[in-house]
Amino acid sequence: MESILTIYQGDLRTQATHLESGYQLITDVPKEHGGQGETFTPTDLFVASLVSSMVSVMGGVARKPEFNGNIDGLRVRTTKSMRQNPHSVAEIVVEFDMPKNNYSDVQKQALEAAARNSQVSKSLNDDLKQTLIFNY
Repeated sequence: MESILTIYQGDLRTQATHLESGYQLITDVPKEHGGQGETFTPTDLFVASLVSSMVSVMGGVARKPEFNGNIDGLRVRTTKSMRQNPHSVAEIVVEFDMPKNNYSDVQKQALEAAARNSQVSKSLNDDLKQTLIFNY
């Protein structure tokens, strides 16, 4: 069953619609590559997908009764580095600014393992470097 419908809008722009909710998003190619550069690029969405997957799994760990904590207010900053040949994402640096919740060492290990083992993270090629930094 289809879940996303993507339509090419011209001028290197796409519109994707999440069919269940009707939510739409637009992508542009960067100006330096001939696009309009007015919104997320496809590789920006790729990075956002990775981070959203990591944070969602971390949230699932944090809401378990035995965890007795939360990650509300977590802020995540990301940087992507591109390689030229082949033109692709070479590295994603993900920096987690954790809320000040006095996490135990066990909680920290559980949160970090969740991020490293998210569905999207585990779906990526091994040659994509994922650098994770946790600031507690």
